[in-house]
Amino acid sequence: MFRLLSKESNIFSIPVYIGFLLLVVIIINSLNFNTYEATIAIITFIGISLGYFCFNAIALNYQTHLPLFLYTFFVLGLYPGKLDIGIAVALLTNSFLLLLLTSTDEDLRKKSYVLVGSILALNFIFLPTTWPMIFFVLIHLIVTSERISLNIFRFVLGMSLIALSYFSLMFFIRFNDWNMDYLPFGKMRFITDYIELIPLIPLVLMLIYAIYDHFSHYNKKSPVSRYKYTFLLVFSFAQIVTIVMYMNTNYEYLLLLAFPTTIILSRMLRFLPKLWMQELSLWLIIVSLVGFKAGTHFNLF
Repeated sequence: MFRLLSKESNIFSIPVYIGFLLLVVIIINSLNFNTYEATIAIITFIGISLGYFCFNAIALNYQTHLPLFLYTFFVLGLYPGKLDIGIAVALLTNSFLLLLLTSTDEDLRKKSYVLVGSILALNFIFLPTTWPMIFFVLIHLIVTSERISLNIFRFVLGMSLIALSYFSLMFFIRFNDWNMDYLPFGKMRFITDYIELIPLIPLVLMLIYAIYDHFSHYNKKSPVSRYKYTFLLVFSFAQIVTIVMYMNTNYEYLLLLAFPTTIILSRMLRFLPKLWMQELSLWLIIVSLVGFKAGTHFNLF
């Protein structure tokens, strides 16, 4: 199966995967259809679909079916069928952030910081628990920018524009009360029951090995590859902070890691020395996701 997925993808591959994903989303949501759920499903579908195009934009994987297949499987394995609108918006905004911030063009990045700030502010409005991403982008901005002060100003300006628009809208529709529960700080809900996450242990171990292997051969990587892979790791860390502090048993939060995990594991599979290792690891990923899906759906644990 690994050899089959290692074949080069073509221009029709992504539409086929997106079409299959759309079919699954329609089938799942047709059982509980209403306007609100349909809106969330559309936002989720767009956000996940953009992820397919991010593979080519980030260019950390060879253009094969492997990352596309794994990404589809991760989404199906982690998608609970019913998402909070905050998670749906976060999936959408994360795709845009990845497209903008992984660009190696400094001129493009500095022009996009206003947009990045706006995206993060919008993300915070819909899902306040994603606040670690704001600090991640700030660190990324400071480390990679030549004109730090100016770019921070652009970033803050983008956030301020969305904040001003939001408060103006709330004032206009007479929502004048402030609910302190909206702020997530001090309301952490750490995971206390890990039983349902047991099927994902092989994935965690493979991720650890993949990161270890990357840094073991760090000097052999191109500067662009180092930059993008490091960005992806820090991006993933920001998501993990949110997951650890706020997920509890809301496992849809794991969808935030579907894209970066796919890239990391796809690269690991690609560089394993033996075909049987690649095949075994691929099937282990599939079995782990199927086991997690079955466990959460049928309450097996």
